Amino acid sequence: MEAMVKKFQSKFRKVREEMNKWEELQSRLLSQFRNASHIVDRLQVLQNSNNYGILNCVSGMKDALLAKQIESLENILVSMRRTLEEFHCIVLSLEKIHRDGRQLVKGSSSQPTMKQLQQRVGIKPRLIDCLDGLLFLHEMHNAEYLLKSSVVSALSAMALKPSASDLGALQQLLVDQPNLPTEEVQFIFDIIFAEEL
Repeated sequence: MEAMVKKFQSKFRKVREEMNKWEELQSRLLSQFRNASHIVDRLQVLQNSNNYGILNCVSGMKDALLAKQIESLENILVSMRRTLEEFHCIVLSLEKIHRDGRQLVKGSSSQPTMKQLQQRVGIKPRLIDCLDGLLFLHEMHNAEYLLKSSVVSALSAMALKPSASDLGALQQLLVDQPNLPTEEVQFIFDIIFAEEL
């Protein structure tokens, strides 16, 4: 039983690595979103001929500026989709770690009973805590990935008909990461690595 808990702890170390990558991607996605939001805001200003003043005399100025901004926005949206793909890779990795954890329990020479899964050995976590923790982390990150995908899709659609309040609300969704309560995530790690504290 103790050996199996140690194997689970190594799986949680891999989860921690994935979560560090997640945080890096979160910062990148926020930066990309802010850049895209600024361009969407600018498009409204650039579409109004009254904002050009004397520059209205320059032939093709308005169209050239609009085209350049739209091209920049498209490039940022492509980058955001790539970032989302990296988030998805982490979700798939967490799913595999959870699946491997279940297989570890099922495939052991003496398959543990429910009582053994709930049994605690000293300060080590129960096997059920390990399995539940892996499942919980996968489900949270999957839900968050789906939310991020929806926000990026909404931003793409909003480029045609922008609204400052909607942009702000979408950005707040990305900043908050509502499905990832950090205290609960940390609690899972505290349980799993109790003997190392």
